[in-house]
Amino acid sequence: MTWEDLRLLSPEVAMVGVATFVILLDLVVSRKGFLALASVLGLLIPLGLSIWLWVDVSQEPGGQLAGIFNLAESRAALTVDQFALFFKFLVIGVVALIVLASTDYVGKMSRYQGEYYGLILMSATGMMLLAAAGELITIYISLELTALPLAALAAFLMTARSSEAGIKFLVLSAVSSGLLLYGMALVFGFTGSTYLSDIGEALSGAASGGTPFGSYAMLVGIVLMIAGFGFKISAVPFQMWVPDVYEGAPTPVTAYLSVASKAAGFAVLLRVFYTSFGAFEVDWGILFAALAAASMTVGNLVAVAQTNIKRLLGYSTIAHAGYLLVGLAAVASRTSGDPGDSILGPSSVLFYLGAYAATNLAAFFAIIAISNKTGSEQIGEFAGMARRAPYVAFALALALVALVGVPPTGIFISKLYIFTAAVNSDLAWLAIVGVVNSVVSAYYYLRVVRVMYLDPPASEERLPSSYPFRLALGLSVLAVLFVGIVPGPLLRLAEIAVGNLV
Repeated sequence: MTWEDLRLLSPEVAMVGVATFVILLDLVVSRKGFLALASVLGLLIPLGLSIWLWVDVSQEPGGQLAGIFNLAESRAALTVDQFALFFKFLVIGVVALIVLASTDYVGKMSRYQGEYYGLILMSATGMMLLAAAGELITIYISLELTALPLAALAAFLMTARSSEAGIKFLVLSAVSSGLLLYGMALVFGFTGSTYLSDIGEALSGAASGGTPFGSYAMLVGIVLMIAGFGFKISAVPFQMWVPDVYEGAPTPVTAYLSVASKAAGFAVLLRVFYTSFGAFEVDWGILFAALAAASMTVGNLVAVAQTNIKRLLGYSTIAHAGYLLVGLAAVASRTSGDPGDSILGPSSVLFYLGAYAATNLAAFFAIIAISNKTGSEQIGEFAGMARRAPYVAFALALALVALVGVPPTGIFISKLYIFTAAVNSDLAWLAIVGVVNSVVSAYYYLRVVRVMYLDPPASEERLPSSYPFRLALGLSVLAVLFVGIVPGPLLRLAEIAVGNLV
């Protein structure tokens, strides 16, 4: 490993360093509130290093830097480009908000606060690596570095439900990793390489003929890889872990799973399929379109019957995985001669992930404040919250309305952008399915709003919260509104990020 390799890995190395420091600090400080402060301030180091790499990458003729077993310009285990750095910024921002919002929740785990923050930072390291991985083995190691800390975090409350959530996540994650490895092995056997760029070159001439993905061996390999990745993004039919894990895990961990883990999963999906399987874009476009329709429909229909707010948002995140898959299925370049159209599909996914992160975090942060006081996550316990905690109720109502896709919120712009990509790719039927599902989702989202604003409260007692928590909630609400009212900066950043990818 050279110094250049260490420089390219510096944000991840810094993240591991911050995690280690927080765990050690926990051994010597009695006021555990310092741990959250140390975690948030420590994130400035990987953030600064990521900005430094962004400046360097912007000045590179090819728009990327390669390292770790770098055998050629585009053949390396680590690819640092604007696409990877977009996700590094997103993960760092999500982690900072999760840490701030956890300050009111960690009292339930007072003995293990250092380990709690450390595991969040460790899993973030894996997510950051996933976006930059340019080789199959590196992708697998990054996935495991992401999943194992998350399994521990899901079981962190050490109650019966929390332990069940951790075990289910661990076992099903292991199964999905096995499927992913089998798929990778078949792809390696067919192409003779584990480097994404080499796989793409080996398959560039294999798209002719009537066999999907060029051969049945590649078909099986790619389907198994999609199954492995499908678990990470909670897409149907690989979503069976979501409701139980979301319900049993600590609420900040559930928020983290729903946002950061999903973003990392889509980052690796985009890189793998656009870099390695671009020759088969029509084949995997159809496959992802089917998964998108199934995820949107199953997620929204099952969410209608939920009475637990975390299970409701669990099925909601399955539906939103479907909306995101619409962008992945949208191969706009095949229907238009305009080079700018080729980035519409993937850039819509990045924009959606940014808007969804802000919206879902706002919803879960409000749920933390309410459930901490009521001791329950049943929707009926949210009755009259508009009187007991008007600001928290407004934040939750705004987030839920935003998840429907109502202006002026980021999700409205995101859905407009992503459905446009589908129409431009001759997938108008998929856009119609998405619009119908958005209408269905309004029922269960607005049901929660109705309970908060129209039902009488069980008590007039106010909901206390700390200043760090209020800051996290306020920032997420402002982000929801900002992305909806001024979408230009995030749109432009998403387009720049996918420029090298496509």
